[in-house]
Amino acid sequence: MNFNNKSDYMSWIIILGIVFLFVEIAFFNSGVIFSLLVPIGMVYIGRKRMPKSSGKWLFWLGLIFLLINIFSMMTLKFFLLAILIHLLIQFGQSKKEPKRIQPEFKEPAVNLQKETVIKKNPLFSNIFVGQQKTPEQVYEWNDINIQTGIGDTVIDLSYTVIPKGETVIFIRNFIGNVQVLVPYDVEVSVSHSAIVGKARILEHEESKMFNQLLQLQTPGYDQSGQRIKIFTSLAVGDIEVKRV
Repeated sequence: MNFNNKSDYMSWIIILGIVFLFVEIAFFNSGVIFSLLVPIGMVYIGRKRMPKSSGKWLFWLGLIFLLINIFSMMTLKFFLLAILIHLLIQFGQSKKEPKRIQPEFKEPAVNLQKETVIKKNPLFSNIFVGQQKTPEQVYEWNDINIQTGIGDTVIDLSYTVIPKGETVIFIRNFIGNVQVLVPYDVEVSVSHSAIVGKARILEHEESKMFNQLLQLQTPGYDQSGQRIKIFTSLAVGDIEVKRV
């Protein structure tokens, strides 16, 4: 199966999933939105009240109720069935692929040296639960591209040397906050999306975000030889970008 066919299958799965979700809300389970928003609100408020015991109880109860509601939805069952059918179709197509015999042409041997690549140690790792923070001492910078489950991420760029050109920070998080501390002499561009949360990016503030996409950049970003591009995607949580 070629790439276009795969894309078509996935597009149809997503479209049918949206239709199925609408049908479920409209005809079978009109309270599904409320049953999802309440535990999301519990998780968000509980996260704010941590480490108090009331915050911990509210957070974990909300998370349990949220998972129960998601796994009880017919739409999720449809997606699982659609993915299974998609995998079966791929398996069937692979068995139908004809075996191709191509003539072999021998060419003079060329002494090609293997290309050398350098493996770098990332600053952060993909984790399910926990907080990650850059060292509170001088460290070597590497671009960040992580996805996490539950927890906060703190990036302090004042302890490192930012390279010339464009520096990239890419964070996808389910529940938790992101804080990025940026030096005054560096231009910044931020693309942030969140389902529930708030944003404080330099002088701009969004006290309430609900399923929003926010894009901001400093005036001299395009002309600067040293700039930071930040991509963040949070289900529940806040983002803060400030100068240090």
